[in-house]
Amino acid sequence: MMPQHTIDVSHLRDYEISSEAPLWWGQVLLAAIEGTMFCIMIAMYFYIRLSMDMWPPPGIQLPREVLPAICTLLLIASCAGTYIASEASKKDDRAGMIRGLVINLVLAIGSMACRGIAWYQWNFKWTSTAYGSITWGVLFLHTLDVAADLIFTLVLVILLVIGHHSPRQRLGVHVDSIIWYFLVAIWIPLYVTVFWGPHIVGAP
Repeated sequence: MMPQHTIDVSHLRDYEISSEAPLWWGQVLLAAIEGTMFCIMIAMYFYIRLSMDMWPPPGIQLPREVLPAICTLLLIASCAGTYIASEASKKDDRAGMIRGLVINLVLAIGSMACRGIAWYQWNFKWTSTAYGSITWGVLFLHTLDVAADLIFTLVLVILLVIGHHSPRQRLGVHVDSIIWYFLVAIWIPLYVTVFWGPHIVGAP
């Protein structure tokens, strides 16, 4: 029989609230996959533009800039809450984690409310033209990702409020920050594409 080689890992902690945690790297790779998808959608937007004489097509209003800009600023500001919660998780600071997550939730929900109002003002649907399909697609997929993460954040807040703040919950708070930073960062080029793209590459 071949001798079995084993590695002694008994000295390692069950949960590492840092970038050394496997779950942390899992979140980073997930963000990379999601980022690739959104970059493909940005490329699709400009590729479709090349095949059309007018951008947006006749009858479609240019996107309004004010509410989307407020939405973007609120999203960026929400990163402060995420940072507070992430740092508190490393120190096992339950109150700090709750405070940071609540700040993140409030600002992010406010941002999504602004997005919803701006979205409602559009005078076209995803079935209207190729322009409608790509712009609705970008907004829908990013909003879906944001909503999913906010639900996860809300669950973390509830667990912490009722007294669960073991290493599992602390690790959850820490890795949640990764995907939130990603969602905010990827929104900036998406925002420029959807709301400023028609002004930049539209028909003169």
